[in-house]
Amino acid sequence: MTALVVLPGLDGTATLHSGFSDAANHLFESVAVIPYPLEQPLGYLELETLVRAALPPTAPFVLLGESFSGPVALSIGADPPSNLVAVVLSTSFGNSPLPALSPLAAFARFAPVRSVPLSLLSWWLLGPWATPELESSLRDALLAVSPAVLRFRAAAALRASLPTLAAVSVPVLYLRATQDRLLSPSAGERLVSSLPQCTLTDIAGPHLLLQAAPQACARAVGDFARHLG
Repeated sequence: MTALVVLPGLDGTATLHSGFSDAANHLFESVAVIPYPLEQPLGYLELETLVRAALPPTAPFVLLGESFSGPVALSIGADPPSNLVAVVLSTSFGNSPLPALSPLAAFARFAPVRSVPLSLLSWWLLGPWATPELESSLRDALLAVSPAVLRFRAAAALRASLPTLAAVSVPVLYLRATQDRLLSPSAGERLVSSLPQCTLTDIAGPHLLLQAAPQACARAVGDFARHLG
């Protein structure tokens, strides 16, 4: 049976995925989230090195890149280990999700990450799916990470540029949220059109799709993996 390895969003923690992991556990041999350092600002190339070292050495696995981690998952998919079965992207991107803001990436180091009201983050990332539990989990995850690291990752996302998308040789599933207030629907369409083997699946939910719709996401990922054999 195939394992599922999850790469987290901008916070880089493993604390926001308990609901999705629980929903996916019976569909995979195992479900593991690879966390990123809380205090060390690492770029995409450095994170890819970290992730590759933590991947299953021989067991077949599916690699899921959530939001910020899409470029890491796709870069690994372009030069895959022999036991990588497929890549899944959840509300993610390969190149800058907001191209118009790419020239402003350098100013991300001034972003007031600690002073943004939770209510605004909830509206932006959770929308109508917000619950006190999800909001509390989001707050705790962001507070666990150094503000400098959050700013660094935001700038890296704005600068993201993968010239190797056409080289991704494994099947890809793209989970697109129907009410994503961070990424436009066209962001997913651009990515899908650039990948040789990509399936697009719409799931009702906000940008934090794995958190707001864990059962639906787990079912989609499980069905995708099962049909790959």
